[in-house]
Amino acid sequence: MQIERLAIPDILLLTPRRFADARGFFCETYNIRTMAEAGITQPFVQDNHSLSRQRGVIRGLHCQLAPHPQGKLVRCTRGAIWDVAIDARQASPSFGKWVAAELNAENGSQLWIPPGFLHGFCTLSEDAEVQYKCTDLWDRDSERSVRWDSPELAIAWPVAPGAAILSDKDAEAPSFSTVRDWF
Repeated sequence: MQIERLAIPDILLLTPRRFADARGFFCETYNIRTMAEAGITQPFVQDNHSLSRQRGVIRGLHCQLAPHPQGKLVRCTRGAIWDVAIDARQASPSFGKWVAAELNAENGSQLWIPPGFLHGFCTLSEDAEVQYKCTDLWDRDSERSVRWDSPELAIAWPVAPGAAILSDKDAEAPSFSTVRDWF
C-alpha cells in the first residue's frame, strides 16, 4: 500500500496496490498491520455506506466530540468524490486549515481522517458510493456540523455555491467561527 502524508501530516492518503487481469482486479483495502505501521492504531467499530445520485452533492462538514470522537477511513467505490478534512483541534498549528483529495473507483485511494477533524465531500460524478470505517459509533449528542462554505475556511470546492446540493441539516449548519474547544 502506498501511504502519503498530506499538507496536514495527520491526514493520510492510502492507495492500495491493485492486482489486475482480464477479469478485473483484487486489492487489500484494510490490513491491521499495514495500518498500524502507518500510525492508525484505533480499532474500527462501524462501517458506513452512502450513495449520492447527483453531481454536486455536498455531505458535511461533520465530526463527533468526546466521548465519541470518530476517526474515518474513507473510500469511494463507485464514481468520484472530492474529499475534505479540516483541522478542528484548536491547539493545533493547522487549526482551520484543510486538505483534500480526489477519491474514486479507479484510483482506489482512501483518506484517513483522525478524530479532531471535520470531514465532508462533494460528488464529482452522477452516482457516487462512499464507504468508510469509523473508530467510534455514531452518537447524536456528540455530532457537530459546520457550514461547508464557511468564509473562514475558504475551501476551494469543485462546485459553484448555487449549484451545491445539500441536506437541510448541512444547509443550516453554523459557520466555522463557532468551533471552540471541541478537541
